[in-house]
Amino acid sequence: MFDSSSIIVGLEIGTSKICAVVGEINAANALNIIGLGQARSRGVRKGEIADAALASEDVRNAIVEAEQMANAEIRSVYLGVTGNHIRGFNNHGVHPVVSADREITIDDTQDVVKNAKAINLPVDNTVVHAIRQLFQVDSQLGIQNPVGMYGAKVEVDVHVVHGHVDRLKNSIAVVRGLQLEVEEIVFTGLASALALLSNEQKELGSLVIDLGAGATDYVVYSDGIIKHTGVLAVGGDHISNDLAYGLKVPLKRAELLKIEHGGAFADESVKGQTISSDGELGLPPKIINLEHLRRIMSLRLEESFELIEAELSGLGLLDRLRAGVFICGGGARIPGIQKLAENIFQMPAFLGKTNSISGLKSALDQPEFSTAIGLVKFGSLQQKRKPAAGLAGGIRKTLTELFKK
Repeated sequence: MFDSSSIIVGLEIGTSKICAVVGEINAANALNIIGLGQARSRGVRKGEIADAALASEDVRNAIVEAEQMANAEIRSVYLGVTGNHIRGFNNHGVHPVVSADREITIDDTQDVVKNAKAINLPVDNTVVHAIRQLFQVDSQLGIQNPVGMYGAKVEVDVHVVHGHVDRLKNSIAVVRGLQLEVEEIVFTGLASALALLSNEQKELGSLVIDLGAGATDYVVYSDGIIKHTGVLAVGGDHISNDLAYGLKVPLKRAELLKIEHGGAFADESVKGQTISSDGELGLPPKIINLEHLRRIMSLRLEESFELIEAELSGLGLLDRLRAGVFICGGGARIPGIQKLAENIFQMPAFLGKTNSISGLKSALDQPEFSTAIGLVKFGSLQQKRKPAAGLAGGIRKTLTELFKK
C-alpha cells in the first residue's frame, strides 16, 4: 500500500458525476496518476450542492473506488468548486520600498501582493484565489520576480477569484462529513487549464472551455499568466432539457438521444433523417427528426460560445489567443464541437489532452477527467512550493477562517 502522506487527491463534485483522482510524485519528481474513482452524481445542480445527503453518499462511493484502485488510504483532497456565484477580476497593488538602499526584499513582494488582495468584495463573498501576475518596479513593466532589484515603488497585478461563502461551505462540509480534510478549494476552470495547457500554450495565449453538465467554466491565459476567468451556469443538462421540451420526450430519453445521436451541427448530412425513440411510460414509440434534434443542440451550444466570445472581445482578449481554444469536460465529446468553436471564435480549436502527466491512460485520455486530474496537478505544485507542514497549516487556517464567516 502507498504511504498516504505521499499521495495527492483531486475531488470534483460535479453535476453528472463525482470524480476522485489519486496521484503521486515519483522518484523522477514527475506526477503519476495511480487511481481513479467515480460515481453518478445525484445531489448537485449547476455545479453546486443541492442535496448534501445524496452528494455525501456519492462522494464516499467515488473515494472508496479510488482508494481500491490506488491501493492507498485517502485522508485529504484538493476540492474543485464552481457555480454561477464564482467571479474573477484583475486587481492592482502598490507598495513603497522603505529600505535605506531601496533594494526590494521578499517582504516587499509579500506586502504588495497583500495590498493587491485587500479588496472590497460583497459582504457574503470570500477570495478563492489571488493569483500573482507580473510586477512593476517604478516604470519598468513585466517583471516576474523583483527581489534584489532597486526602486522606490513596487507594484503588482493579481487575478482574484471569489465566491459566495455559504455556497463554498456546502461542498467543504460534504467532504468533512466523511472525515476527510480539504487541503484547498480550487476553481475547477483553473484546474482544467492546469491539466491541459503547456507552458508554451500559456505564453502564446489560450482559452480553455470546460463544458460540464451543470456549468461551463472558462479561463484565459496569455503571456504565461491568467488574464480572465468566468462561469456560465449552462451545461449539458440544459441541452437535455431543451431536447425534452423541443422534441416532446421525457428527460431521460432526451439525455439518451443527446448521447447517441447528438451533434453540434444540423448540416446536410442529416437532412430528412429520422430515428425512432422507444416508448416510455406507456407511450407509443416516437419518430424523431434528426435535423431538428441537432438544431436544438446547436442553438444552445452556439449561445454559450457566443456569450464567452462577446465577453472576451469586450475585454480585448481574443487577439491574444494565438494558441487557440481548448475544449474539455463531457461536452467535448459532442461531435462537431471543435468546428463550432472554430466558427464562433474564428481561431483553431482542439479537444484538450492532459499535459506532462503520466499514469492511468484510461483517465488521461478522457476529456471529462481533466478537472480532477488538474486538481491533482494543482496539489503537486503547491506541495513542491511549500514545506508540507507549512502548507497544511496555512491552508487549514484559511478554511477555518472561512467557516467562521
